[in-house]
Amino acid sequence: MPAITLPDGSKRNYPQPVTVAEVAASIGPGLSKAALAGRCDGKLVDTSHRIENNASLSIVTDKDADGIEVLRHSTAHLLAYAVKELFPDAQVTIGPTVENGFYYDFAYQRPFTPEDLVRIERHMAELAREDFPITREVWPRVQAVEFFKSIGENYKAELIAAIPADQEVSLYREGDFVDLCRGPHVPSTGKLKVFKLMKLAGAYWRGDQKNEQLQRIYGTAWAKKEDLDAYLHMLEEAEKRDHRKLGRQLDLFHLQDEAPGMVFWHPHGWRIWLEIEQYMRGLLGEHGYREVKTPQVMDRALWEKSGHWENYHESMFTTSSENRDYAVKPMNCPGHVQIFNQGIKSYRDLPLRLAEFGSCHRNEASGALHGIMRVRAFVQDDAHIFCAADQVQAESLAFIDLLRKVYADFGFEEILVKLSTRPDKRIGSDEDWDRAEAALAESLTAKGLKFELQPGEGAFYGPKIEFSLKDCLGRVWQCGTLQLDFSLPGRLGAEFVGEDNLRHTPVMLHRAVLGSLERFIGILIEHHAGAFPLWLAPVQVVVMNISEAQADYAESVAEKLRVAGWRVETDLRGEKINYKIREHSLLKRPYLVVVGDKEKAAGMVAVRARGNLDLGRMSSESLIQRLMQERGVRGARHATA
Repeated sequence: MPAITLPDGSKRNYPQPVTVAEVAASIGPGLSKAALAGRCDGKLVDTSHRIENNASLSIVTDKDADGIEVLRHSTAHLLAYAVKELFPDAQVTIGPTVENGFYYDFAYQRPFTPEDLVRIERHMAELAREDFPITREVWPRVQAVEFFKSIGENYKAELIAAIPADQEVSLYREGDFVDLCRGPHVPSTGKLKVFKLMKLAGAYWRGDQKNEQLQRIYGTAWAKKEDLDAYLHMLEEAEKRDHRKLGRQLDLFHLQDEAPGMVFWHPHGWRIWLEIEQYMRGLLGEHGYREVKTPQVMDRALWEKSGHWENYHESMFTTSSENRDYAVKPMNCPGHVQIFNQGIKSYRDLPLRLAEFGSCHRNEASGALHGIMRVRAFVQDDAHIFCAADQVQAESLAFIDLLRKVYADFGFEEILVKLSTRPDKRIGSDEDWDRAEAALAESLTAKGLKFELQPGEGAFYGPKIEFSLKDCLGRVWQCGTLQLDFSLPGRLGAEFVGEDNLRHTPVMLHRAVLGSLERFIGILIEHHAGAFPLWLAPVQVVVMNISEAQADYAESVAEKLRVAGWRVETDLRGEKINYKIREHSLLKRPYLVVVGDKEKAAGMVAVRARGNLDLGRMSSESLIQRLMQERGVRGARHATA
């Protein structure tokens, strides 16, 4: 007689074994109808799952993240079902969920077309309306292999053949379609009502370029139509804000095949870079960091000592000279330890905070490259704090203060935080891990930051905090990190003399606020839709004349603004003023200044702010005063596309 403990702590007793669906029905018809799956003793299961002993159970609906995941997983199988019915010769391979959706890979004799996607999506809707039950079956492995071979599904047969011989195979049946899957799935196809196929792509079988190429169909699925509409609207906005498109439009940067994954910065883009770097450099000085510079290329022996050669070699660019092997640095930490090691360090020297805008290179796969968001050559706002164990919490608190100020100044209001704790394979004593994890958790709590715990997801050398930004479209970007390292200082011989006159190994905190500057600028471009706040805008003011008669006056106004420290361009072309205003508005300049005969005679300027806001006439001095006031509010965001 199983006793079921529900999430609110209440218990329900049943006279015999009971399914998840039956428990939901016993609670109420509304929950019975809404049930998509269950979480039984922490494991996600089908509603048909039979509970024979005492257990804790929560009913999963589309209001739960687990429920949306099950919906998407089940919709991937619905996609495969529809493809098999429309294209019987197609072979199905794998179809997992991904962020906001799912995909399924197929082998077929010809490329699928956009018209095919329309047909497939329409047939998926028809199959969903049939409301076929989705049922789980368990077969012996040999039987499953023979079955899939018999129906020409060689990829499925290969997957099943790789399962250990003594294991049974979990299959799911809906209508005439049977597929390999661990599950769980929704109870029937009728639960799948809100979905859309998005795009086609290529993919290699098992992700190996040596294998045959397959066709991947991406889709998205949601609980409600309004959720799907909101997602599609977000994608439409994201397309408008694509940093690659805006990078060309605003003349910020370009990439080309001769330097894959490496950025050519144009003057306006580099101006943004310099503003960010100078801003960060000022804050580093205020927070007690000492800026350093380390070599780009270092001997293999150093990377072997650090462990990178063994564990990261495939992602490193290497070279050789005079019978010595070298690597182009993929990260800055080993170089910073070398600086720490110069001279004897005392406990009085700690904490020692070494910062570097360090140029790094990583041999990312070409398929993973994405504009300036994922590159092979990048610069990190990197720093390493060498400290004693009892200084970790204070340093963590100070870093959180720094990070929150930076994000606010760049216009990001919401920060998501994750704390990753000790993995099974790790170094260091349990006592060290206890102190380190507690110090990081207490620092976050002290700063009022809620965080998600990620048990077992820390690095082998120490726990870490990940800081992510949420942009104006609700997308999440992981940028900042704070990692504790018990390993690298010892491996590279870092020591300090303690109060006890004995030598000790320092704890090293790896920390970054922006992460890669290239990626962060890409995020900024998309967050602001290229309409940078005044302090970051590469050109802050454009001065334009209506006719040649005001050219000299326009130049004098521009020079007055430049002397006051503003980034100014003049447009003295013989074009109509409306044409010039439109052109510079498309370039998203914060302020447009127009001078005609009236303005020249009165010693005034006509001012327009971004967004076609007419501010009327004012003196140059009044304009400068306005600019100074706006520049002082760094977090102000201009998202006018």
